[in-house]
Amino acid sequence: MRPFVICALLLLKVTLGDACASGQFTEAGQCCSLCPAGFGVEVECGKEDTKCTACPQGTFSSSEGLGPCVPCAKCPSSVPTLVSCSATQDTQCECDTGYFFLSTHGLCAPCSKCSRGEGVIRDCGPQGNTQCQMCGPGTFSEELRSTRPCQTCTQCSDSEVEIRACMPNSDTLCMDKKLHILSRPGLDGPDGTRDASRWPGVEEVTKQGEASPVPGTPKFTTEDEDGSNNILAYVSVLAAVVLGLLLYVAYKCWTSCKQKRALSKARAAELGASPEGEKLQSDSGVFLDSHSLPDNQPSKGTKRDSKQDNRLYINLPPHRQEEVERLLQEGGGRGWRQLGAALGYEPEQLDLFGRGEAPAHTLLSNWAQKEGSTLGLLCSALARIERPDVVTALNCPTQGVSVV
Repeated sequence: MRPFVICALLLLKVTLGDACASGQFTEAGQCCSLCPAGFGVEVECGKEDTKCTACPQGTFSSSEGLGPCVPCAKCPSSVPTLVSCSATQDTQCECDTGYFFLSTHGLCAPCSKCSRGEGVIRDCGPQGNTQCQMCGPGTFSEELRSTRPCQTCTQCSDSEVEIRACMPNSDTLCMDKKLHILSRPGLDGPDGTRDASRWPGVEEVTKQGEASPVPGTPKFTTEDEDGSNNILAYVSVLAAVVLGLLLYVAYKCWTSCKQKRALSKARAAELGASPEGEKLQSDSGVFLDSHSLPDNQPSKGTKRDSKQDNRLYINLPPHRQEEVERLLQEGGGRGWRQLGAALGYEPEQLDLFGRGEAPAHTLLSNWAQKEGSTLGLLCSALARIERPDVVTALNCPTQGVSVV
């Protein structure tokens, strides 16, 4: 019998659910009563109906419900009290303009603003913060931070064609049938003059001595000149970049000329040139090509000593460089890697050179770019790793000059 009663009560709850304001029922199936404003729940609804009691002093209940009375808020010491707390209303504090009293924290908080597509349905004030609502059909709000209600959409006139329908975040957009100019509805006033307030950022300016613009043609204010200012800023930045590139190219050319002059002096010393000849080469920029001179040309009839040889490795003929690189590549245990260590390279650098197809060529090409990369230093390093054959390949003359 008891399960049947429970099922009947449940069926009654479902049937009467819409008619029961509280949405709760007693065990006997009776709809629980709500406590009116100014009263709070003393005994919750359960076996019997809800029992309410009047809110004591210092508490309030502003609407019907099934909850207890809430403690009244207190205004800060610097904020005057506008309305004292009562049984049906919380304390209201007189905050400055643009602020409202936040009772949960007991302070004045800045008022909120409605976003685009929303309108104000309750202004911020003693009653609380701003309340916003999405604009319904036939209304719109284009402001990003609005404190106004939604505006009524404008209807295009008979002389205009609707280009875009009104949306919550944008008004209707129309085009004049005759002039085919996009315009806001009602851009022209009833007296034929332009109503600039209907199109923010557009105004009609008529200077003395100048003809008025054709009706329907917008003339933009200084706000629209920001784009021109941005273009000038971009052009200035571009000019600075181009100037920096020109300075960089000039610096590279100066460095290259300085290196060529130093190389010219070294070659003049190699050929036994006089100091006057070196100065002439340095000042005139004449470039001596050692490849066009015989490889075995002695200096003032004396024989060359490998330890005192100041010739640069980079000036050797290509076929002799290839011969040296081949010997070092085939050197096995005393090849290019040992030479690199003798020249001061770290193991990590040598491992990096070894990843390529011709590590000996990579090593010597890298070393030749350094200052003071003479044959004398290279021969000394080859002597330390016991490679006389490579020393011979470096200093062996092709026409009758021997190595001591």
